[in-house]
Amino acid sequence: MLDKEIMEKLAALVGQDNILTGKMDRLTYSYDATADLPRQMPDVVVLPTDSNMVQAIVRFARKHRIPIYPRGAGTNLSGGTIPIKQGIVLSFQKMNRILDVDPANLTAVVQPGVVIGALNAAVAPHGLIYPPDPGTVATATMGGSAAENSGGLRGLKYGVTKNYIMGMEVVLANGDKVRFGGKTVKNVTAYDFATLFIGSEGTLGIITELTAKLIPAPRFRRTMTGAFSTLADAGNAVAGIIAAQVIPATLEIMDRMTIQTVENFAHIGLPTEAEALLLIEVDGMSADLVQAEAEAVIQVVRDNHGDLCTAETDQERDQLWTARRNALPALASLNNTVILEDATVPRSRITDMLVACEQIGKKYNLTLGTFGHAGDGNLHPTILCDKHNEDEMARMHQAVD
Repeated sequence: MLDKEIMEKLAALVGQDNILTGKMDRLTYSYDATADLPRQMPDVVVLPTDSNMVQAIVRFARKHRIPIYPRGAGTNLSGGTIPIKQGIVLSFQKMNRILDVDPANLTAVVQPGVVIGALNAAVAPHGLIYPPDPGTVATATMGGSAAENSGGLRGLKYGVTKNYIMGMEVVLANGDKVRFGGKTVKNVTAYDFATLFIGSEGTLGIITELTAKLIPAPRFRRTMTGAFSTLADAGNAVAGIIAAQVIPATLEIMDRMTIQTVENFAHIGLPTEAEALLLIEVDGMSADLVQAEAEAVIQVVRDNHGDLCTAETDQERDQLWTARRNALPALASLNNTVILEDATVPRSRITDMLVACEQIGKKYNLTLGTFGHAGDGNLHPTILCDKHNEDEMARMHQAVD
């Protein structure tokens, strides 16, 4: 624990309203969304209000050799915000302002605590979107998603966070504040440090401002599902859609375990008898192009023995995406321990990966559900187990290996 004198100096530096020292408050910041990792209470939680305060905290921590852990919403799945050496958790929930929306330059400037969903709500009246769409879009922050290089449901067509951050302000470990990049589209002078910091998980510096690229929102879209009686048919349909030169905005998959669990959780009428379900959305600025792509998808699904349904209303579409976003929390409700893996294979091997996940679950007698971004080969095999059952936990580790 930090001694009383240090705590008093810190409170004087940032203001008593911007620190949390109570046991229950600190407990809240002792873990993130990562499963099966030990919790650790920080000594103190500091909520900076601007970049100057971040600089002051970094210099103070450097002088007194106190660890710092930057934190967004804590929805990350890498353990990076767990304060394993105690110290200071730097939570950015008070730095949550959208500083500028510039439709002429298709950019927005935001503080790191801005929630991605809030940014999209702010730019929607201008006919724009910020494409990265992680499953926790309603809570994930811009700073955290940049630190994690988050992808999401629209990653297949639109890319991931690194494709949409044009510049940033960063506080380095010595307390210096620097800027990289900016609003200009062509920015090729010197090293591309902004991209270096994306995905660095807070290890290189603390992001205090971001310049994000926006794009025109697609005017037309078609949302469909394909239910399959075998995992192989579903995997072959994914490969077939890409082979037909259609790049959907979203191409997601859930296996039978996930379908059944989500349906019990959300009650929206998913086909629980199916072995796999594809959720597919094509979009664009042209109605004719979207229609042509939808027809190509329909043909591929039918050629691979899939039962196709189309969302006829926005409500039906929203229900489908809510179901997909609920995949992890629904599975997590089945037991006290969730082991979420993140495995990526070439799209041509998606069928092999799906079948392998199913076989691994059976081999080690585990409850295993698989879902993920089938279109770019990124799957999330998820094992549900009891941390108090030594035999089951041993089998879990064998399955992960």
